[in-house]
Amino acid sequence: MKKKLTQEQQEKLLQTLKARFEKNMHRHKGIEWAKVRAKLEAKPAKLWSLNAMEETEGEPDVVGHDKKTGEYTFYDCAAESPKGRRNVCYDHEALEARKEHKPEDSAVNMAKDMGIELLTEEEYRELQQLGNFDMKTSSWVQTPAAIRKLDGALFCDRRYGHVFTYHNGAQSYYGVRGFRGSLKV
Repeated sequence: MKKKLTQEQQEKLLQTLKARFEKNMHRHKGIEWAKVRAKLEAKPAKLWSLNAMEETEGEPDVVGHDKKTGEYTFYDCAAESPKGRRNVCYDHEALEARKEHKPEDSAVNMAKDMGIELLTEEEYRELQQLGNFDMKTSSWVQTPAAIRKLDGALFCDRRYGHVFTYHNGAQSYYGVRGFRGSLKV
């Protein structure tokens, strides 16, 4: 798979990201688009990953800036779990363990292919400080090894004005459960 965008694809993506950035300034107070754009233009592989997030309807947006490393953090900010990343079990091991009715892919594998990371539970809660996400859907989050070792996996959502973390068998998959990712640029 070619992980590079054409100049036209890059420009279209940058315009989309800029429009979302300007529409949602509360997510990134004190961050300037020109600096984000310069960082993105210098890292074409990261642009490819952001495009993959966009194509799967994640609506990536800047949610932070690390002053020490200079990196900008993007999260999927779609209101609901990204449509193009639903109906997936947690990871490859869970996918292989299913005897029948296997989903097409797993959250961990898709994220790896896209060059992004699944949100941690902490990052998911940070995202929820920026708005109300997953009011009708849920999202797999990075699962601690001790839980995964016992065939479990974690997912989160927002209901009744609160963010909840739940568990499920890692092999399970649902039409309303996908995953959200993060990318540092």
